[in-house]
Amino acid sequence: MLTPRRIEIFKAIVDEFIKTAEPVGSKTLQQKYHLSYSSATIRNDMQVLEEMGYLEKTHTSSGRVPSTLGYKFYCENLLENSGIDKRMEVAIREAFDVSNMNIEDAVHQSCAILSEMTNMTAGAIGPDSSTQTLEHIKLFPIDERNAVCVFITNSGHTETKNFHFDEDIPFTDIETCTDILNTRLRGVRITDLAERMQELKPHLSAVVQRHDLLFTAFVKAFIRFASENVYFSGKDRMLYHPEFEDINRLKQLMSMFDDSSVWRSLTGKDGAVAVTTKGTRLTWYDDLAVVRSPFKVNDSESGELMVVGPSRMDYDKVIAMLGYAARMIEKMYNAGGKNDE
Repeated sequence: MLTPRRIEIFKAIVDEFIKTAEPVGSKTLQQKYHLSYSSATIRNDMQVLEEMGYLEKTHTSSGRVPSTLGYKFYCENLLENSGIDKRMEVAIREAFDVSNMNIEDAVHQSCAILSEMTNMTAGAIGPDSSTQTLEHIKLFPIDERNAVCVFITNSGHTETKNFHFDEDIPFTDIETCTDILNTRLRGVRITDLAERMQELKPHLSAVVQRHDLLFTAFVKAFIRFASENVYFSGKDRMLYHPEFEDINRLKQLMSMFDDSSVWRSLTGKDGAVAVTTKGTRLTWYDDLAVVRSPFKVNDSESGELMVVGPSRMDYDKVIAMLGYAARMIEKMYNAGGKNDE
C-alpha cells in the first residue's frame, strides 16, 4: 500500500529523475533529499513501489525510474502548484503586448515562447476543419504575380494564404474567379473544398483566362487549409533530450510531427495513458508526454496549446506556463467575457 513514507520516497525519485535523467538509488535519496530512513528501508519501499507499477528498474543501474503509471499518479496527486515563475509570466505577457496581432500570430508566438522556456517542442491544435464550412473568400492582389487570399469559415475562423504565380494574371481574372468560388462553394465543408473544385474546373475554364494557374493555387490552398490545423515550434529541441538519442526513435517522433491527425487521436491509441488535472490534459505514449491546455477564442471556436517532450518533464512548470499562455490568448480576444488576468 502507499504509505506516507513511500509517497515521500516516490516523489523524491520523480523530482530527481526529472532533473538528472539518471536512475535514482537509495544513496542519492539519502544524500540529496535528507530522508531520515535507512538505505535498507528505502530499497525495500522502492521494491514495493516497483511491484505496484509506479517505478521501473533499468538494465544499466540498480536505481529506479518512474513508470507511466507513476507519472500519472504524480500529476494527479503530488504537483506542488507553485504557479508560474514571475520572469516567465512577464515574458509571456510582454509577447502579447501587440495590438494588431491576429489569432494565428498569437498562437505561433505562444508556441515559440513555450518552446524556448521549456526547451521542448510546443504546438497548437486548431479548430477541427471537418466541422467547419466555407463562408467567404477574399483575394487581395499585390501585383500581377502575387496575391493574399483570406478564407473565412462559418465559425468566424480566418486563414490566410499567400499566392505566387509563375506568370502574370490579370486582376479581372482574379476577381471573376473569386466571385465564382464564393457563389458555388459557400457552405461546403473545408475538407470537401478541393474535391468540389474539380467539379468547377470546366466552368472556370470557360470564363477565366488564366484559370489553370488560379485553379492550381486554390486547390493547393484548400488542401493545406484542411490539413494544417496543427502547428509546432522547436521540433529540433527534441534532439537535446537523452530519451531521443536513438535515431530510429527520433525518426518516429519527427514523422508524428508531420501527421496532424496523430495529435487529435493520441489519447485513444493503444498503450496511451491520459488524465485531466487542473484543467490540463496530460497524455503519455511510448515515453512521450503531451501536456495540453485549452483556449477559447469565441463561442464556437477553440483550440489547445501543448508541450511535447519526454515523460521526464517538469510538469508543475509546464502546466503553469501553458495555462497562463492560454489565458492570455483568451484575454486578447475577450473570450467568454473575461477581461482580467
